Amino acid sequence: MKLYFGIHKHMHQPYYRAADTGYWDGEKEGIFGSRCGNYTSFIPEAIQHYINGALPHAGISSSWSGSLIEQLNRCSRDNLCNGCFKNWENSLRSISQELTTDGNRRLSFTAFGFYHPLIPLIPERDIIRQITFHREIIKKTFGVEASDTLFPPETAFHVRMIPALKKAGINAVIYDSIHRYRTCKDYPYAGMSEGMLPPNPADQVNPAVNDWVQLHGIWAGSKISPSLLKPEYVRYEDIDGTIQTIIAIPAERYIGNEDGRGGYGALQYEHVLGQVYQNILDHNSYDPKHPPFFLLHSDGDNHGGGADSYYHHNTERLVNWIKNDPRFELTTIDDYLKNFPPDKNSTVHIEPGSWSGADNGDPQFRKWFSMYEQPYSPDLNSWAILTSLQNCIHSLEDAHITGPAFDNALRLLLTAETSCYWYWTGQEIWDRQVTEAANAALSQIKPLIDSITATDKTGPTIFAPWVTPENPGGLTWGQGCLKPAEKTATVHTFVSDINGLDDVRLVLRTAQKEQVLQMNNRGPYPSRTNPAMIANYYTIELPQKLGDVRFYVEAVDVKGNVARSTLERVFLA
Repeated sequence: MKLYFGIHKHMHQPYYRAADTGYWDGEKEGIFGSRCGNYTSFIPEAIQHYINGALPHAGISSSWSGSLIEQLNRCSRDNLCNGCFKNWENSLRSISQELTTDGNRRLSFTAFGFYHPLIPLIPERDIIRQITFHREIIKKTFGVEASDTLFPPETAFHVRMIPALKKAGINAVIYDSIHRYRTCKDYPYAGMSEGMLPPNPADQVNPAVNDWVQLHGIWAGSKISPSLLKPEYVRYEDIDGTIQTIIAIPAERYIGNEDGRGGYGALQYEHVLGQVYQNILDHNSYDPKHPPFFLLHSDGDNHGGGADSYYHHNTERLVNWIKNDPRFELTTIDDYLKNFPPDKNSTVHIEPGSWSGADNGDPQFRKWFSMYEQPYSPDLNSWAILTSLQNCIHSLEDAHITGPAFDNALRLLLTAETSCYWYWTGQEIWDRQVTEAANAALSQIKPLIDSITATDKTGPTIFAPWVTPENPGGLTWGQGCLKPAEKTATVHTFVSDINGLDDVRLVLRTAQKEQVLQMNNRGPYPSRTNPAMIANYYTIELPQKLGDVRFYVEAVDVKGNVARSTLERVFLA
C-alpha cells in the first residue's frame, strides 16, 4: 500500500487600486521586494531538490494570478524593487521543461482566475473569461500551457461552477477536503471548534463512512475520513435536470494548513501522514485502483509556507524522508490522474466552501459577506454595485459593441471581481475599491449603454442567491455559543438590468410540486459609497417544514428578456 500526496503553492498580489492599476508607492515596493525569491527562484530550487533526490513523480502545482504576473512584468521593465525582478520568469520557464518519469511537467501552472475572483459568486461568462485570460498570460509568460486542473482562488468551490468550468476547458478542480467530509450522512460535527455551523442537511447526501479519526500533532478542529482522500467525480444538476460532472481533487484542510506553517519540520510528515496511513490499514479501506491522494495547499509567498527555509532546507529534509519511507509517494496531480483515474460511474456531492484561512471557509462564504446581518454591509454594497456593472458589460457584449471604451470597462469589471476587495471589510480603502472601478467603467460606457437600451436582448443579471439563517431550524451563531436558528428561511439576491426590471420571482421545488413565489423588491441597496449604478435588493421568505428543497430565481426585464439563476438547495425545517 502507498499513500500519494502533492504540494500546491499559491502566488498572488492584487491591484491595490482597482481603478488605477498603475498605482505604486513605498508600501508596494516593500510588499513585492520582500518576496523576490518567492516569485523567481524558490519553486525551481525546490523542484531541483526533487530531481537531485531522484524522486520519479515529484513536482509542484502552482497558481499565479494574472494581476501578480502583470505587476512583476512592470517591476522587471521599470527596475522596481532594486531590480530583483529583472527577467523574473526565467528560472520558472526553465524548470517547467523538467518532466516526471510519466512525462508530465514537474512544475504545473494550474488554471486560475486572472484577477483572483471568488469564482462561486460571479456569472458564468465572467468565470470563463477570467480563466481564458489567465491561460493566455501563462502561455505568454512561461512558454507552456496552463493545466486543465483549476485551483480556484481561496480554494472556493461550489458545484454550480461546474458548467462554466467545463466550458472553459477545465477537467479537474481542487477543493478543501472538509467540504467533502461534511456531506456524509453520519458526519461527526465538532461544534464550535470546527469554526463552521453544522452542515445543512440538504448537502448531506453522500453515504456514511466509518473511518473518522482525530489527527494529533497538528491543529485539527474536527475529525477527518482518510477513505475520502482521493479524486472523485462531483456532480451538479441544473434547472432543466441536466447533470454535469468534473473531477474534484481534495486538498487536505488541516495537513495543508500545517504544511503552510513551514513545510517539513513545522509539519511532522511521518507522524501526521502516518496516522492517515494507519487508519486506512486499520479500516481496510485501501483501493489499489484509487489509492489515497491529496494536496497540501498553502500560500507560497506568505508566512512559513513562503519562507526561504520551506523551499530549501526543509524541502531537502522532505526529500530524504520520502526516499527512505516506502509508504509515501510525492507526486504531481497529472501523474496520479494518469495512473489512477477516478471512476466516471461514481459521483458525489461536495458542499460549498473555501480553505480554512478565510475565516474557516464556511459554506456561506461569510468572509465575503461580512456584516450581512446589519442594516449596512460594505460587502453587500460591493456585490450590488458589481452586479449592476456586470449587466452593463454583458449587455454591451451581447449587442456586439467593441472599441477602447468597452475594452477599458471590461478590464475594470474583471479587476473589480478581485476577491481581496471583500477581504478586509471595514477598511474604507478596500470597501471603496469596487465602487471606484465601477464608476470609472460607467463613465466610459454610459453613452454606449444609452445607445442599446431600445434594442437590448440581454436578460437581467442575478447575483448568486443566499439564505438566512444558514440552517433554518438548526443552529446558528450566538454570543460565544451555538443557538437555535429561526425556522423561517429568507432568500436574498441582487438583480440589475439596464432597462429596469418587470418581475423577479423564486421557483421553489419539492419532491411533490413546484411553486412560484413573488420576491419582494426592497429597492436599490442603500449604498454609502456613491456608486453611479447599483442593483436592487430582493428577498422572499420560504415556507417551513418542506425538508430538502431546490430553488432558483427568475427575473424579467421591461423588454421581456428573461434570466435564471443557478439551481440551489437548502433544508427547510
